[in-house]
Amino acid sequence: MGKILAIADALTLEVLQEFLSGEGHQVIVAPDAQSGLDLAEQTSPDLVIFDGTSPQIEWLDLYRMRADNSEFGTIYVILLAASDQFDSTKLDVLVDDFVLQPIVKQELLGRVRGGFRSRQLRAQLERSHQELQQFHHRIIENEKMSNLGELVSGIAHEINNPITFIYSNLTHIQTYANDLIELLRMYQKQLINPSEEILQKQQDMDVEFLLDDFLKIVSSMRTGSDRIRQIILSVQEFSRSDRSGWQLFDVSDGLENTLLLLQHRLPAREGRRDIKVVKDYGNLPQIECYAGQLNQAFLNIMSYAIDALEESSQELNESEAINFKPVILIRTQVVSGQRIAIEIADNGIAMSEEIKTQIFDRFFVTKPAMDASTIGLAISYDIIVEQHKGELKYFSQAGKGTQFRIELPQRHS
Repeated sequence: MGKILAIADALTLEVLQEFLSGEGHQVIVAPDAQSGLDLAEQTSPDLVIFDGTSPQIEWLDLYRMRADNSEFGTIYVILLAASDQFDSTKLDVLVDDFVLQPIVKQELLGRVRGGFRSRQLRAQLERSHQELQQFHHRIIENEKMSNLGELVSGIAHEINNPITFIYSNLTHIQTYANDLIELLRMYQKQLINPSEEILQKQQDMDVEFLLDDFLKIVSSMRTGSDRIRQIILSVQEFSRSDRSGWQLFDVSDGLENTLLLLQHRLPAREGRRDIKVVKDYGNLPQIECYAGQLNQAFLNIMSYAIDALEESSQELNESEAINFKPVILIRTQVVSGQRIAIEIADNGIAMSEEIKTQIFDRFFVTKPAMDASTIGLAISYDIIVEQHKGELKYFSQAGKGTQFRIELPQRHS
């Protein structure tokens, strides 16, 4: 049964209490509009019955109550009115329904049931509207990620062309350098009495250092360009387009590519030591999935773990921060013939109870520094649970940190 606020004179209140309490409703009474408004704010009733026949209660009071108080404006209001007071224009503006005096019990109870039903339908409509907004937001997010993935992939492809050219030419440069140095060594052996000009130039150039350092520079350039190529390949793999639908995907490669993109966040910063990543990969089969979306989910969860470790370091005192060794553990395994599991854990501070209850809510906002990663977890939940029919669970305990466990089917059905 519901909670009903009755605003009426003493005689009418007595009748209302008799009729409504007998049906199991909780009736809260108020003798005038202002008292009714105060009680409405304190008790949040499901429905209000307002006596428009009482000389102590004016129509204008009801109008002010509904216009000035947004919460009161959403409550279903039934007006008690005399037939000579009936004004449909006022009713349309001020109330949701009416009952004419004298009160007929069955009519009143029917109107009350209709009011509760209307409030229930309104709440369902509001929930449906929120779900529609979330669905619309998810479509926009997926489209944005798809477009961003194509953009990043295109940029990576454009960078890959010149870096491949540089990398391949460095191989020839290293060969040429070795040949020229070898030729120079032969000249040095053959030229027993070089001129003063040659000796001076050799001394000015510090030839021995130059020859030794030249090969080191070429080798360093090859290592650097190879690193760039690896990053580009990882970016291309991370931003794989899902427009072609379900595709086979190596989860271990996806995790490695994600770690490579987050590598810049792992070294030590002020107040924090290096974040150590411990990997324990099982022998996983390839799975059918939207590869780009799963990469995004991995990125969001790992980013949250890094943020948690950052926050942990900031909240520790100086001596504790020195001894704190931030770690992220990534483990994968086959859990059955049809499913695989990925665990991503950190040893930072545990989640608060507030975060635990709403962590996968897209509209939940935590501390400013954690906003993006919290929203990212909600998106990850959509990707893993809604899109891939998997599971995303978390375990968070004081002194042990937080672990996210992902389970995914090996095949799409």
